[in-house]
Amino acid sequence: MVDTSAIPADKLEIIRGLAEFAVRPRRAPILKTPADYDLEYEDLFFPSADGTPLEAWFIPADSDRLVVMNHPMMMNRYGFPGHLDPWSDVSDFEVDFIPIKKHLHEAGYNVLTYDLRNHGESGAANGGVCGVGRYEWRDCVGAQNFVDSHPRLSKMKLGLYSQCTGGNAQYEAIARHPELFENALCLFAPLTLSMASTMRKFAELQGVEDYMDEMEFEERRFGGFTNTEMRAQLFAPYLRLPVFMTQVKEDAWSTEEDHKEIFDLAGSEEKEFFWIEGTTRRFDGYNYYGENPERMLAFFDRYMK
Repeated sequence: MVDTSAIPADKLEIIRGLAEFAVRPRRAPILKTPADYDLEYEDLFFPSADGTPLEAWFIPADSDRLVVMNHPMMMNRYGFPGHLDPWSDVSDFEVDFIPIKKHLHEAGYNVLTYDLRNHGESGAANGGVCGVGRYEWRDCVGAQNFVDSHPRLSKMKLGLYSQCTGGNAQYEAIARHPELFENALCLFAPLTLSMASTMRKFAELQGVEDYMDEMEFEERRFGGFTNTEMRAQLFAPYLRLPVFMTQVKEDAWSTEEDHKEIFDLAGSEEKEFFWIEGTTRRFDGYNYYGENPERMLAFFDRYMK
């Protein structure tokens, strides 16, 4: 038990606010669909490994190649409405993932993209708590089970696009059920993270970095995992398939050392890393491959064509 009674009231309020932000993210609406980009698509749904209903889009292409894509915390298969209140208090510009899906489609890839639990239009689970992968790995397993049981998708070559929280979740899913992902040819993994690093950065920005133990206590009190338990480093060593990791080099919300550690720990024999430079805004990294698809497409083409 951590004693928070000696913490000044104003600092305790900040600590509790950060802890709640970490484990109970605000659900964001889906503002666009593939139709807004003249893409044909199907609405689908399937269960997570624990039965949580997951909502999805399937964007068909005339090929035998499939990319399964998920998303970061606070976001959904569309992206993030940072240009609108109240989401602008996190990041004040829109993240739009549909251009990434359009690039993949135009390059000949079928795309299956889904909302993680407690995000977008998928079901609520675990009391609304986000585990930054520690619960969401079950959603990656559910998506894989759906693909494997589908009469058409199961016959396709499979690649994974798993980002941030979705990437952490994919690492853990592979660690827990490697047999399920033996047919996955490659993993594109932008901005996977350590909440120990990210939440310390937030704490420094708000002057409460001396209270990280207290923050972890509050995260437990809110029903979540601690920052120490929400780290990509825990499961990156279990990766075996070719992986491409990318990070914002001067990310104000993380550190270069943290990103390098995740990459160095990855167990894949074939692994690549790319720094996104010229910005300190993490959310620019989420839009990057919608604006600069060349490296992404080259990676998938290398392993899937």
